[in-house]
Amino acid sequence: MNKPHEFYDSQIKSHSNSLSKIKKQLAISSTIRLLVFLGIIAGIYFGYPNTQIILGSIIVGIVIFIVMVNRHTNLSYTKNKLQKLIDLNQLELDVFNNDYSKLPTGKEFIDATHEYSHDIDLFGDRSFFQYTNRTATIAGKNMLTELLKSNNIKEIKDKQDAIKNLSKLASWRQEFTAIASLVEVSISISKIQSWLQRYTPFVPKIMKVLPAIVSAISVILLVLLFIEVITFQMFLIWFFIGLGITGSQLKKINNLYNDANKAKDTFEQYYKLVDLIEKSKFESKLLQIKQQNVINEKEKASLILKQFASILNAFDQRNNMMFGIFANGLFLWDIIQCYRIEKWIAAHHHKVDQWFEVIAFFDAYNSLGNFAFNNPNYVYPELTKEGNIIEAKALGHPMLKTSKRVDNNITINKEEFFIITGANMAGKSTFLRTVALQIVMSNIGLPICAKSCSYRPIKLITSMRTSDSLSDDASYFFSELTQLKRIVDALHKDEYFIILDEILKGTNSKDKAAGSRKFVERLVKANATGIIATHDLSLCEIASELNSVKNRFFDAQIINDELFFDYKFKDGICQNMNASFLLNKMGIV
Repeated sequence: MNKPHEFYDSQIKSHSNSLSKIKKQLAISSTIRLLVFLGIIAGIYFGYPNTQIILGSIIVGIVIFIVMVNRHTNLSYTKNKLQKLIDLNQLELDVFNNDYSKLPTGKEFIDATHEYSHDIDLFGDRSFFQYTNRTATIAGKNMLTELLKSNNIKEIKDKQDAIKNLSKLASWRQEFTAIASLVEVSISISKIQSWLQRYTPFVPKIMKVLPAIVSAISVILLVLLFIEVITFQMFLIWFFIGLGITGSQLKKINNLYNDANKAKDTFEQYYKLVDLIEKSKFESKLLQIKQQNVINEKEKASLILKQFASILNAFDQRNNMMFGIFANGLFLWDIIQCYRIEKWIAAHHHKVDQWFEVIAFFDAYNSLGNFAFNNPNYVYPELTKEGNIIEAKALGHPMLKTSKRVDNNITINKEEFFIITGANMAGKSTFLRTVALQIVMSNIGLPICAKSCSYRPIKLITSMRTSDSLSDDASYFFSELTQLKRIVDALHKDEYFIILDEILKGTNSKDKAAGSRKFVERLVKANATGIIATHDLSLCEIASELNSVKNRFFDAQIINDELFFDYKFKDGICQNMNASFLLNKMGIV
């Protein structure tokens, strides 16, 4: 059994030690870079007017400086990744302390029309999404959202195996998330995909060979200048000819650069993510299938993406004014990079969607693996094809603190319907959301908050939270009827587990009682399975007429003039209501 607290503490200590060493190396690297720059200036100053000394100082100095810049860049990247790893581990410790403030709420995904997500607080502040989500990419977050909302009961065992596999790879998951978190997203993946698919080449055919010719001539002229065979003026004329050739395509080059520069960081980080996936050995069949989508026998996807990232980085060097001017004047640098970009797009654009989907998948499933790792006492439901829909022992809500949570047993058969009564605040709504979340989590493949669970996969549909809409000119009652109609229509298409909380609240008591009874009869006639919570005790009478309907309740007792709840799920009908007592107790009446 893993001990997540100890793991996160040890990771923070280990990464903090490594970070201290890297910071020292960065300080030394900065000093050396400064000395190299001063050395170049000194070579020019003391070498003047000797052309050979000046050129030698510049060329040697630039080569050393570029090496040091690359080294410094790599050290900075390592430093940033280590800091990100420290933050990731600290985040998990914060969540254990019930602090979710650094996690996105997912409020943008709230959808009152969805089959269940709005009713069970799947998204929003203090939601299950906020509690679970650790994605580092927008695509991964969107995929996790779709998994939570999918109501998909297929291949649950494969999903369970994938989550079990990733739950064991805590360091791997954090490495993936840290790398992905370093992406500075300035453009969405969908826009990058659209750009690659719709790109129209512009580089003239002659430009495919002309840069090589110009570069060769430039190298020869540099050598001749160095040995003083030609004058500097002659060399300068050739230099401006090169700038003129580049300038003839400048508008199109700038347009391509604007698009390429936005995608540069994404490809820089994504090739590293794909490389991480390729190098791993997964036990899960589902993970192996996804892995195969980035492994090609001829050439790995990571190498292809790395090649493109290198091209985009090379293209970005035009922003270095000194390098950009000299490289374009002597080697037609921009045109070379444009040609390389166009060649890469033509060869690989059709594969990018698949590679990006794999990254989003692992990003989303890492969150699920992290959830399983953080909850080692949770159990994976045993999947069945017959018998009970749910048979769970000590089932609890994963968002409640263990010290305050009261767990309950539940067994509900196929085509069985529970009517749950109980006093206000006795735990009915929390229990409904607990059962609903257990179904959602089970269908995704997650372990659930229970000691044991047997589960026959079924889709979920709910009606627990209804609101009127002034903008749609829809009354509360009409909104509720719309939800109930949606449930009836859904039953014609598939089998669902139905969860209802105090339906027909928007009408009078007598009408509500009659309507609720008829609706339950309608569901029973459709061989539906589910739960309805109500304060209307008259609805419980239907259990004596229909064998598939069972009464259950949550109790409330008044002990020593104080209200007491045990939050236990019991057989029968609640006899103790508390509204009058609370009105009295609070001095309202």
